[in-house]
Amino acid sequence: MPVNAANDFSDSYKVAVFLYKWRKTLLILCGAAAVLSAIFSSPLFVTPMFKSTVIMYPAASNSVSKLLLNDNTTIKQDMLAFGADEQIQQMLQILNSNRIKDKVIARFKLAEHYGIEPQAKYYQTSVYSQFRSNITFKLTEYQAVKITVLDSDPQLAADIANGIAAILDSVRTDIQKERAIQGFKIVETEYFSQQKQVQAMEDSLTQVMKLGVNDYESQAEMLNRQLAKEIASANTRGINALTEKLKILSQYGGPYVSLRDALLLEKTQLSFIKARYEEAKIDAYSTMPQKFIVENAIKAERKSFPVIWIVVALSTLATLLAAILVILLVERAPEFLRKIKHAES
Repeated sequence: MPVNAANDFSDSYKVAVFLYKWRKTLLILCGAAAVLSAIFSSPLFVTPMFKSTVIMYPAASNSVSKLLLNDNTTIKQDMLAFGADEQIQQMLQILNSNRIKDKVIARFKLAEHYGIEPQAKYYQTSVYSQFRSNITFKLTEYQAVKITVLDSDPQLAADIANGIAAILDSVRTDIQKERAIQGFKIVETEYFSQQKQVQAMEDSLTQVMKLGVNDYESQAEMLNRQLAKEIASANTRGINALTEKLKILSQYGGPYVSLRDALLLEKTQLSFIKARYEEAKIDAYSTMPQKFIVENAIKAERKSFPVIWIVVALSTLATLLAAILVILLVERAPEFLRKIKHAES
C-alpha cells in the first residue's frame, strides 16, 4: 500500500474511532441543540414573519401630452413601452426616498405597529431602521423592480406592498407636477400676453378699416383703374371723389399693410404658443400611471421567517463542530502541557 494511502486510511480510522468513542456525548449534545433550537425558533420566542411582494416595471414616458397629443407615431407607441435602465434607476431612487417612507409610515401607522413610542429619543431613526429591515426594493434578474415586505401580519404585509406601489404613483406625480405647473404658468403668462397683443392689433386694424381701407392692394388697383376711366371721360365730379378716396388710401394704406402683415405673424405665433399652452396644461393637471404592475401582493399563507428546519440544521451542525473541537482540546491538553514542561526543563 502506498505511504499516502496508508496515512489517509490511518487518519480516517482515527476519526472514526474518535467519533465512536464520544458518540453518546455528541449525540446528546446534538439532540439537545436540535430540541433547543426548535423551541427557541418557535413562535413562543421568535415572531413569525410573512412575506409579500410586488413586481413592476416603470413606464417609458410620463408626459401625457407627448403620449396622446403628439403627431409623432413613435412617441405615441411609447405609451405602451416599459422603461429602460434610466427609468428603473429613477424608480428605485424614489422608492428609497424619505417621501415614500414617510407616506407609508403614516398611512399604515407603522411606528405604532412596530411598538416605537413617539417620545423615544431616536424616534425617527428607529422607525426608519425598522422600515429598512422589513421593507426592501431591488431589481429582479429580468430588470423589474421588486417590493418585498416582511411583517408579522400577513394581510398587512400584502397591503403595505400594494400600498407602496400606489404611493409611488402619487409621489412621482407630485415631483413631476411641481415642475410641470411652474412650466405651465410660464407658458400661460406668455399665451395670455400674446392674446392681448393680437387683440390690440386687431382693434387697431379695425379702426383703420373703418376709415375705408379694407384691402389696400385690390382697392388701390380698382380706384386707379376707375380714376383712369373718369379722367378719360373728363368727369370732374368722379375724379374728385376718387381722388379723395385715394388720399385716404395713401394715408392709411401703409399702416394697414403693416398691421395686417404683423397681425398674421402674431397669430401664427399665438397658434404655436396655444399648442404649447394646451400641452403644458395637460402635463400640469392630468395624470397617468407611472408603472406596469406585473404581480400584485397577496396575503401569504405560510411564514417566511424563521424556517425552523434550517435553524435546527445549522444549530445542530454548529454544536457538533464545537463539541468535537472542545473534546479534541480536552484530550490533547495533557500532552500539550507535558510538552510545555519538557521545553521549560
